[in-house]
Amino acid sequence: MNASPLIENDVIVLGILLVLLYLIFWASQSTNSFLKKLFTLFPPILLCYFIPGALNSTGVISGESSQIYPVASHYLLPPCLLLFTLSLDLNMLKKLGLKAVLVFLAGTLGVVIGGPVAVWIVKNIAPQTFDENTWKGLATIAGSWIGGGANQTALKEVFQPSGKLFSQTVAVDILVAESWLALILLGVANKNRINNFLGGDTSLIGEIKDKVALEAEANSKIPSFLNLLHILAIGFGGTALAYLLADQIAPYIAENHPSLAKLSLTSTFFWVVVFVTLFGIVLSQTKARALEHVGASKVASVFLYILIAAIGMQMNLVAIQENPYLFLVGFIWIIIHAIIIVAVGKMLKVPYFFVAVGSQANVGGAASASVVAGAYHPALISVGVILSVLGYAVGTYAGYITALLMKWASGF
Repeated sequence: MNASPLIENDVIVLGILLVLLYLIFWASQSTNSFLKKLFTLFPPILLCYFIPGALNSTGVISGESSQIYPVASHYLLPPCLLLFTLSLDLNMLKKLGLKAVLVFLAGTLGVVIGGPVAVWIVKNIAPQTFDENTWKGLATIAGSWIGGGANQTALKEVFQPSGKLFSQTVAVDILVAESWLALILLGVANKNRINNFLGGDTSLIGEIKDKVALEAEANSKIPSFLNLLHILAIGFGGTALAYLLADQIAPYIAENHPSLAKLSLTSTFFWVVVFVTLFGIVLSQTKARALEHVGASKVASVFLYILIAAIGMQMNLVAIQENPYLFLVGFIWIIIHAIIIVAVGKMLKVPYFFVAVGSQANVGGAASASVVAGAYHPALISVGVILSVLGYAVGTYAGYITALLMKWASGF
């Protein structure tokens, strides 16, 4: 990579990233047969990571010298987490039933257990794969596979893996997660056979579909100027309060309990993430949750994809091939997740819909869960989103626990 990039002005770089994001999502919705096939092979989120990564790897831009990522992660990530969590609908979760939530949580447990087990297995096969920092990169996968991109970025900020290591783990995350999504969708095409295996009652899916469609039609609104200001005020106001509290707590722990640094409890950003997620959960039980009907999660999604592009421009694509055994960690990890969620689904006798959407609400986030739910019926897309929001709420916490377990499993 060139020491001095071709484009150094961050205003120009930000403009390029936003234009790229628009073109990627515009093209992904095209009816052109070639583009439809292209985005079947290369989903939009992959291109949002790898095109900026290619620009960085070829010296067009420089993620190392740019200030876009530090600014985006500290200014956009916290409100992004808060606004995603704000749409948590406990009433809809009740309508989905306890079994649906238990299957989702089984998927979460599969990720929490799968990570350290996969690390332990591969460490015994290829110990050279791991050093004292490898678990930090894998921690970002845990955040992604339990919550989503925002949780992944939160754990990246907490554990601070190197740019090279993060490039490798992002590649593992995307390749393994998209391979699993392909298998899930193949299962949708054969859902009758799988439902017979699981023994689930599929009539429940029809009932949920009707309820969700009616509620969405009744509540959805076009956002006004005041609505958008309200969304930003909640997102950034909550972020300000989180920073205010974190700026007091982190230095206090560092001064009085320095041994807790190994748990990242002396990190200001760790506490910011904890508080904004907590604020989002609390506000989701108030009238503030109505902001979801005027686009709160859409604003959060814009923030998220700016973050993803900013993360992408820090990637060195050449580094991906240097540690192939990390991909083995990823595949063993996802297999363990699959075994646990399918086993719990069969034990509870749920329809395949809950297994498929519950898995993708963990591993793929809102986008993939929506794709799988929509493969059943467009009215069910919001079910995927609701379960994914639950993932956003628990993703950073469960991902943090998984990270510590992987640190232990890797022997550091």
